[in-house]
Amino acid sequence: MNRVDAPQASEADSILVALGDATRRAILKMVLQGPQSVSVLAGAIDVTLTAVSQHLRIMESCGLVRTRKVGRVRMCEADRRGFDVLAEWVSLNRRMWEERFDHLDAMLRDEAPPTP
Repeated sequence: MNRVDAPQASEADSILVALGDATRRAILKMVLQGPQSVSVLAGAIDVTLTAVSQHLRIMESCGLVRTRKVGRVRMCEADRRGFDVLAEWVSLNRRMWEERFDHLDAMLRDEAPPTP
């Protein structure tokens, strides 16, 4: 049976927690369209700059977005690292469950009464 190693599970956990918040999902949806300034993000989702910055810190810490300063403007863009971790986590878990269902299917076939 394939098991997810602890560091990867921890990374995936932080990504899933980050994506559990509707405001963060809205921010992510916007930055997936292209780089956005923090002020544009705040205006579009009707929250304060401080709140957006807090959400971005959480999203940056798990690799979903990255920010950079361009002059006096803080820009935010999607970061592939978090998506790669999440894709690997999904892949490993999918294989595990497919193996379990295949095993269950084989057991049920072996125990099924013969059909007349």
